[in-house]
Amino acid sequence: MTMTSREPFQEDPLDAEAVLLRALEAPDFPTEFSLLGRRWELIRGVFPGTLTAATEVMATHLPYPVGGRLLEVGCGTGVISVTAALSGVEKVVALDIVPNAITNTLRNAVRHGVEFRVDARVSDVYSALDPSEVFDVIFWNVPWTYVANDFPMKTELHRAVFDPEYDGQRRMVQGARSHLAPGGRLLIGTADLKNAAALEALASSVSAELRMVERIRRIEAPRVMEYHLMEVVFSDDR
Repeated sequence: MTMTSREPFQEDPLDAEAVLLRALEAPDFPTEFSLLGRRWELIRGVFPGTLTAATEVMATHLPYPVGGRLLEVGCGTGVISVTAALSGVEKVVALDIVPNAITNTLRNAVRHGVEFRVDARVSDVYSALDPSEVFDVIFWNVPWTYVANDFPMKTELHRAVFDPEYDGQRRMVQGARSHLAPGGRLLIGTADLKNAAALEALASSVSAELRMVERIRRIEAPRVMEYHLMEVVFSDDR
């Protein structure tokens, strides 16, 4: 998949990387942050949930399957997975390729008293799942910055911001059917900075279409960001 033109508002990867590296290298890097009326632990090297409004927006607007099962890919600090458990989801499986993110998620689950509902695993997309595991909702607050395959991924944290040629999102979409319960939903959290054409092509590759569930606007420096909660709808579910 090759990007031939830049989408309106598409983020400059070098600008995104500069923000990321400042967060990694800051000498006064915090060990906690406040979000959604709660305090959360933050381990250096895990994507800070307050670096953008994406975590707060998606944690607030995600349709949690109360009494059911939710899978979060790319759990980071665990804010969304823990919030899901606190909102009544019976079982949450939280996946991340970065081991420190799994530690961070488990610590925040203990902090908020839902460790018995949150199962966190080191995983490259679905690699840590048993083939028989299915979920009512699969969700990923994706790294929307599109870069070529040869973009230098200098740190583990780069994976939270960059998805070279959307390979991770491709594997998420293409493998989702095996892990969705009957009537289950595949949801993606992204923004107006995404490469829309690339994302639509991924959906088309599995005979699915993208539907906008909700648009949420936030004032951020230096512009108004529009966050998108989207659903991948497969052809036999339409």
